[in-house]
Amino acid sequence: MNWTDAMHFVRGPLFSAALLFFIFGMLYRLVTVIALGWKRDHAPAKSSKVVGGVLNVLRSAIIFPFVPRIREAANRNPITYLAGGIFHVGLFVVVMLGAAHVLAWESVLGFRWPTLPLPIIDFFAAISIIALIVLFYNRLSNPVLRLLTRTPDYINLLVVFLPFLTGFFMTHRLLLPYERIYTIHVLTVDILLIWIPLSRISHFMFYFITKPRHGARFAQRGAKP
Repeated sequence: MNWTDAMHFVRGPLFSAALLFFIFGMLYRLVTVIALGWKRDHAPAKSSKVVGGVLNVLRSAIIFPFVPRIREAANRNPITYLAGGIFHVGLFVVVMLGAAHVLAWESVLGFRWPTLPLPIIDFFAAISIIALIVLFYNRLSNPVLRLLTRTPDYINLLVVFLPFLTGFFMTHRLLLPYERIYTIHVLTVDILLIWIPLSRISHFMFYFITKPRHGARFAQRGAKP
């Protein structure tokens, strides 16, 4: 198999298989979580659970420590807080607003949306790569994080880091000929799609379930989340 055949394979049959595995794997995880159910609140609510749920989602959307409660949390572990926030913003911008990725979304969904200029996408890709390196180094250098980190946690960082790195190299024609780095980039994306349902990266699926639920529970008890 030459590089042309490999390119057609990773962006064709392998991508389709990885995408299907991702979709059904995430649906399975979602169904199993919903099937756990929630305990019924028997005590009268001390404040609006709907308002509490909405406020908790809005608070969680704040990446940087603009408010006292979040500032206190950020001060306890500023590297994880800031680098993690920067990475998540960069991930969203690159994957959802990059022209090449929007074309990929269009091939799957059948429609597209406006994109950002390449220099802006390039900037967010670069800071995301740096943020991931910082997070990796922080896990190695922080005694507590090093103790808590297991092999799957390092794999999570690696399988997220490689698509960013190879995509950056591909955009700037670095290291390898375009056909080869493109093939490697798509391969890393395929691996990521397969790995997500098997790992903690799948937590993003439950964001809009857990955040409103936690906010509602705290509001029901009259506490701040």
